[in-house]
Amino acid sequence: MDIQERKIHFVQEFLRLNNEEIISKFEQILDTEKKKLYSESISPMSLTDFNQIIENSEDDAANGRVKGIQELDKDIDTWT
Repeated sequence: MDIQERKIHFVQEFLRLNNEEIISKFEQILDTEKKKLYSESISPMSLTDFNQIIENSEDDAANGRVKGIQELDKDIDTWT
């Protein structure tokens, strides 16, 4: 059984549940596992990387590679 079939089977079984306690446990497991995945995907930035970003930003500002608030507002209006 592949992952898609397993998910469909799981959802079908889940939809048949009428027990609040079991549903709450599933919600807790899902929340806990999502938090684990999220925390594993985040790693702290090194001081060297952080300083490089600052230097790049300062260089962009010094060389006019920035947007003013009005230009940024126009860009945001096109996002919707």
